[in-house]
Amino acid sequence: MKRLLITLAVALLAIGTWAQETNKILEAVKADPQKAYGTDYPYGFVMGELTKSPKGYKPFYISHYARHGSRYYWSDQLYMQLDTILTLAHDQHKLTQEGEAFYSRFMDCKEELMTGVSELTERGWQQHQQIARTMYNRFPEVFEKGGHIFAISSLSGRCVISMSAFCQELTQCNPALEIREQSSRFTLDGVVPDDKQNPKRREFPTVKPRYEQSSVKLPRDFSLYKRITDRVFTSTEGIKGAMFLAGQLKNLYTSLPSIGHEGLMGNIITDDEIVNEWEVSNLGSYSWVFGPQYKMIPILEDFLKKAQDVIDGKSADVASLRFGHDTCLGPLTVLMGINGADKDPEDPYEVKNIYQNYQTCKASNIQWVFYRSKKAGEPILMKCLLNGSEATLPIATDTFPYYKWTDVYAYYSAKCKSVK
Repeated sequence: MKRLLITLAVALLAIGTWAQETNKILEAVKADPQKAYGTDYPYGFVMGELTKSPKGYKPFYISHYARHGSRYYWSDQLYMQLDTILTLAHDQHKLTQEGEAFYSRFMDCKEELMTGVSELTERGWQQHQQIARTMYNRFPEVFEKGGHIFAISSLSGRCVISMSAFCQELTQCNPALEIREQSSRFTLDGVVPDDKQNPKRREFPTVKPRYEQSSVKLPRDFSLYKRITDRVFTSTEGIKGAMFLAGQLKNLYTSLPSIGHEGLMGNIITDDEIVNEWEVSNLGSYSWVFGPQYKMIPILEDFLKKAQDVIDGKSADVASLRFGHDTCLGPLTVLMGINGADKDPEDPYEVKNIYQNYQTCKASNIQWVFYRSKKAGEPILMKCLLNGSEATLPIATDTFPYYKWTDVYAYYSAKCKSVK
């Protein structure tokens, strides 16, 4: 009987902890509705305090992967479809007053939007400048004597410019830093390994998260698209694509903070509606970051090799910087198991507790920070930051957020080798 009571108490404690975490995440989304925009969320600079370095230890090297900063929408199809359908409805006098106001504002900025497709915005440039300066100020010991930094980027212009913003800011902090920037096919394996232009491209298996097999389904508000459509059109008769447009309007709405056009859509969509949809959209995001996680093994191998080369004295780099895309950073978060993102829960309601798509936001980044002791023979330590906050790794440690590098290296090396 005593054992049964203890088991029940432990179970109730676990349920209570899970409920607290769930409430905490949902409350965070409600408190900052733009988090519900998921991967469209512009980088937030609210970061927790860092744990003091262990006694006698100082940081000496940082390895980093970042998504490009805020950009215009990635495809011109969005803007073209809006132009075609709204113009047709306007000409047929089938737009509501709200729809007409939106149409007028959209046409005023259409040329800018079409010209800017997929390109980095001013906000994206500033995000990487601020992240770089924050990195410098948090870990001055890494950079204060100058030193060499190697930065690589995907072949995409928005990633190249993000890299430039970051590196320029570091040299503003300390002109003694020597930074080599490279965007080429030679370095794609370390930043976008599944790029078709990567000469070292390898095939890896894709996997499906367990929740997709669950009989439990999250409720969806299927009336949202109709509500959006009704706010734009007085009638959709003869307006081909009007119902489809509702989904595109959502895509436009969540992209607006990144391009400096908040308010463009008036009251056609509200933040509350996006917030109410967040858990479902987060579930979908988990599927697409979970599936290709093994394709990011070359990036993880790049982290391991470059760090070990610095530790062994084969490299004099003080930092390794990488600039890519959400399609790499999201799966890399799962592959590394950051904050439990690799746990693969069967219950779809549990997914939000181990992965939040706003963590793969514009300018999102992973940083591994390495520490060396003044005392000879002491182990090299490292910690992981996700978007500037200390994060857990699926590796045993009694000094969190610090992990022994030998343990980290062994764990991830074995993981990379285990995938065929």
